[in-house]
Amino acid sequence: MRESRSRYAVLGLLSAHGPSTGYELKKKFEFSLAGFWNESYGQIYPILRKLAEEGLADVREETQGNRPNKKVYSITDKGREELRGWMIRPAAPPVERIEMLLKLFFGSNAKPAHNARHIRDFQKMHEELLLFYEDLEQGARLKHSDHPDLPYWLMVISYGNYESRALLEWCKETLATFGKMSNKDE
Repeated sequence: MRESRSRYAVLGLLSAHGPSTGYELKKKFEFSLAGFWNESYGQIYPILRKLAEEGLADVREETQGNRPNKKVYSITDKGREELRGWMIRPAAPPVERIEMLLKLFFGSNAKPAHNARHIRDFQKMHEELLLFYEDLEQGARLKHSDHPDLPYWLMVISYGNYESRALLEWCKETLATFGKMSNKDE
């Protein structure tokens, strides 16, 4: 049976950012982990319920006046212990599913112009990611300058920067190859 690393992502966010609702955790995933990890609401809420059932998180209800009550989750000492245990185990090898590469691998089934469009879209995404990482780094340095996890967050942001810059170079090289291919077709 495969271990769910999603539970550790949720425990880690609760540990780093304190008590949170499922909605708040989703926003934290989108802002701080988006470059390398994502969870949907459909994943977060069941994980939170299970963590509470296992005693790894506490839950309290807060009334909100005219709106439904909200559940706020906090990591417990047992949850911190579980998180620490996971932290010292070796990381599993990454498994990526990149549809653009799948399409490129079978590229002879489409026109080079269609394949090149996929590369340009991928290039645009990584150009936008570089801007995202820049904003993320500035925000982390300004808002969390005293947070003990800041150096680690900056290391992860740096990884994203390096990865996107390398992939932009790959896009440039690949688009040049498509340019040579189209010259042959003329």
